[in-house]
Amino acid sequence: GFLTREERRRLEGLRSPYNKFWVPCVWFGALAGRARREGRIGDDCALKLLMEEVTMTMSPVSLSPGGDHRGIPCPQEVVTIAVYTFFLTCLVGRQFLDPAQGYAGHELDLGVPVFTLL
Repeated sequence: GFLTREERRRLEGLRSPYNKFWVPCVWFGALAGRARREGRIGDDCALKLLMEEVTMTMSPVSLSPGGDHRGIPCPQEVVTIAVYTFFLTCLVGRQFLDPAQGYAGHELDLGVPVFTLL
């Protein structure tokens, strides 16, 4: 009920591989700019406040599962996962063999893995 039949026809006719939730916001911005030029909006501060309200309204839409938001992990998360993975891999990979099993050439290794701990 927010679009006219003509606007809906134009929105459905728009070719885009992405979700088109942003199109009405762009239309609104163009209409608000035209209204400011025509003197229907009193000053630039009023236009700015109007656009901020629309932006605040559209922000949750863009972050919703239906929006085109693609989560990119922050560098801190990537580094943390990489360090933990490296540590666990080294911890398992640098285990010494049990000398009680009698493996030839494998004596007890009590060295502290300093670089792994760092």
